[in-house]
Amino acid sequence: MSEGLIILGATSKIAQEVGRVAARHGREILLVARSQQRAEAVSGDLRARGAAKVTVIAADLADISGHPALWVQIRAAMPEAAEVLLAYGTLSDQARADGDIDYTLRELNTNFTSAASMLSHAAEMLEERKKGLLAVITSVAGDRARRSNYVYGTAKGALTLYAQGLRARLFSSGVRVLTIKPGPVDTPMTAHMKKGLLTATPQAVAATIYHEMEDGTAEVIYVPSYWWLIMAIIKAIPERVAKKLKF
Repeated sequence: MSEGLIILGATSKIAQEVGRVAARHGREILLVARSQQRAEAVSGDLRARGAAKVTVIAADLADISGHPALWVQIRAAMPEAAEVLLAYGTLSDQARADGDIDYTLRELNTNFTSAASMLSHAAEMLEERKKGLLAVITSVAGDRARRSNYVYGTAKGALTLYAQGLRARLFSSGVRVLTIKPGPVDTPMTAHMKKGLLTATPQAVAATIYHEMEDGTAEVIYVPSYWWLIMAIIKAIPERVAKKLKF
């Protein structure tokens, strides 16, 4: 697609790398992120890499009350947008969530409720135009709730289901909805975690995402692809067994 690309959560590492791939293709890009300063730095990088035009809008995406006004800005800034990538979220601290209900609710809002709101606005825009792509980064963690990260997994699982519903809704309008499920990626969000052989680089993940956005036909992808098999095995473990495992 040659039309504009909107990146929601544009300062996340994966989002930045997707933006860099898009910039090399001479795309027009709209960055939406909480920090104006960080987004401007990303903008300068993308322009240097060949982006035709880069626009920045600063907004707290977790603040649902601001979404209607934000989408007025987005539509005005990029009236010909045909692709939207939702790429924001936080990696919840499960130990903290176990003892802090307010924190749990904030995490669920950031990772699911606010994301669902943003996707609804994006879906409305693309549905009106009867074309385009809505790409949603969720996580393999959403495939099964586990003791170590069930708050994060719950939010990502709900987001995956929401994207599935949007895919059914938008199918007749000619709008494609792509669900992206990365495994662990070496980003600032996972800096505190031990890296292993299964940890992917953000550059490799972004290259796969952009290729599928532009040239693919899939509805759901695991990135890297081997996570499909890993999660199939994990999902197959009976709950009477899984609840006893410390994973």
